Amino acid sequence: MPNWFARLGGLMSAAERKSGGPQSLMTLTQLGEASWSRRGFVSLANAGFVRNPVVHRCVRMIAEAATRVPLVAEEGGRRQSEHPVLRLLARPNARQSGSELLEGVYAYLQTAGNAYLAATLIEGEVRELYALRPDRVRVVPGRDGYPAAYGYTAGGRTQELKLDSKPVAAVLHMALFHPLDDHYGLAPLEAAAQSLDIHNAAAEWNKALLDNAARPSGALVYSGGSGTLTEAQFTRLKTELEQGFSGARNAGRPLVLEGGLDWKAMALTPAEMDFMELKHAAAREIALAFGVPPMLLGIPGDNTYANYAEANRAFWRGTVVPLVRRVADDLGFWLAPGFGGVTLVPDLDGVEALAEDRAALWARVGGADFLSDEEKRAMLGV
Repeated sequence: MPNWFARLGGLMSAAERKSGGPQSLMTLTQLGEASWSRRGFVSLANAGFVRNPVVHRCVRMIAEAATRVPLVAEEGGRRQSEHPVLRLLARPNARQSGSELLEGVYAYLQTAGNAYLAATLIEGEVRELYALRPDRVRVVPGRDGYPAAYGYTAGGRTQELKLDSKPVAAVLHMALFHPLDDHYGLAPLEAAAQSLDIHNAAAEWNKALLDNAARPSGALVYSGGSGTLTEAQFTRLKTELEQGFSGARNAGRPLVLEGGLDWKAMALTPAEMDFMELKHAAAREIALAFGVPPMLLGIPGDNTYANYAEANRAFWRGTVVPLVRRVADDLGFWLAPGFGGVTLVPDLDGVEALAEDRAALWARVGGADFLSDEEKRAMLGV
């Protein structure tokens, strides 16, 4: 005869379960630990950019908006619209346009926290630029702990890209700030990983519910008042449940119980879970990590901005412009030795979303009578 603990755990044999009279079975369960997706660029890119529409749209919005900001060359305090470095950025290699290359840089920064550009150096000149996949690049530290080179692995071969090449380093590493890593950056996608898992899990649960619409989470409880179920009765009941009450075709079909059977719900309903608000909350947290106003993504429940135009201006001011300036500074610092000390700066005058801000700046500077024309031009970047 099994002891009380064996009975509690449901470890009785089939013969012992059938031999007694009316019985009840109690199962004790507790909430298990949450299961989170694996970290790392490949895993997060698959779960986020590839499978999640909120992440995909955030990354595309940031990358495409940043690519629309033109870069101009500044040399000797004067801006130039024609310069060899600008021609290189407009056509960096034979396979890509400049917009495609920079869009990849901005997208990699959002998904990996790191972006790498490799330079093809021929006879002391920078001829081509290529973007490298971040997961294929590894830092090769020197004796002082700082990067001395970068190893790029592709096709089973590893190529070492040195930082002491002339006239520029063979590779440029752009990284977002990471408080716990000396070399690699922290991506917004990684910061949004938990919200991403919640959003994906809600979508998977919803799809499973649609696929098994008439099989609610619960259990059939047999009171045993009229005896026990025979093996044939148990098999027939199980078959009827699987064939007649599961799947989308049987959605809403009533379940008629008899012979001492009772249905006990064992899961929360969508209404009890506040299912839609759960998804919207996770989507808002994802958008927050990327710096995209939820209103621009069509996520309801966010009334921070008075209208769509104000949300769009906040997106450009707080997310796009700082990112473009950072990338322009890194590119200019990297390419300057090969192009006569040129500096790259973003030209914000041509950005339609910032036209109102630029017009206000021009009006304020133009009305400053105490400034000379040269000082006004310098403030406006002309």
